[in-house]
Amino acid sequence: MASGSNIDALGQFTLHRSLGALGASVNFTNANTMMLVAGALILGTLYVGMRPKAMVPGRLQALAELSYEGVLGMCTDTIGHEGRKFFPFIFTLFGFVLLGNLLGVFPLFFTYTSHIAVTLALALFVVLLTTYVGLRMHGLHFFSYFVPQGVPKALLPLLVPIEVLSYISRLISLSVRLFANMMAGHVMLEVFGSFVVMLGGAGLLGLFPAGLSFAVNVALIGFEVLVAVLQAYVFAVLTCIYLHDAVHLH
Repeated sequence: MASGSNIDALGQFTLHRSLGALGASVNFTNANTMMLVAGALILGTLYVGMRPKAMVPGRLQALAELSYEGVLGMCTDTIGHEGRKFFPFIFTLFGFVLLGNLLGVFPLFFTYTSHIAVTLALALFVVLLTTYVGLRMHGLHFFSYFVPQGVPKALLPLLVPIEVLSYISRLISLSVRLFANMMAGHVMLEVFGSFVVMLGGAGLLGLFPAGLSFAVNVALIGFEVLVAVLQAYVFAVLTCIYLHDAVHLH
């Protein structure tokens, strides 16, 4: 928050211990709390939404059905028929990232996807899983993925390391994109929100620019919600693409 003329735009990303002495003993932070909240919201929405099983769905049931069908369609369209067996993982991943992105828009909540440690851990899990799937399905033939087809053998010592580096760079592609977008958006919200407080306290001359800053902040909130949904979708789609490569080796 702003203090006088100082704007601490990065203070909102500070981790704090939760659950008192118990949290201190296991280093349980506000990020961990928000992860539990996100998990509870996902399970609660699916359970309450699907419980009526109405022919004409209500809002929660429609939301649950659209989420289920949307992610299932993403899996089958991107990976193929084999995508059905990866659906539970992709659905969980999409929901976890989406809630992590959206919760931080609300006051007193924390955006755990704005921390590189969280997004890097998710990206590492995705890359390790896709590697395991490739090795499980194809054995050592999986390593042919790093050998471009139709390339002269003389160029392979140059191209194979490039392919391996490109494969490893998926960690950066997944983690940094999500972390950077979430962090940048929340910094902008903090900065313009601080402008409203600072300019609003400057007397009559500050009312108009304060109102303008407030209008910009409202627009940024809408944009941040859009980015939150888009980044969760991109994370899930890229995971599906990587699984497709592991399953089909192309």
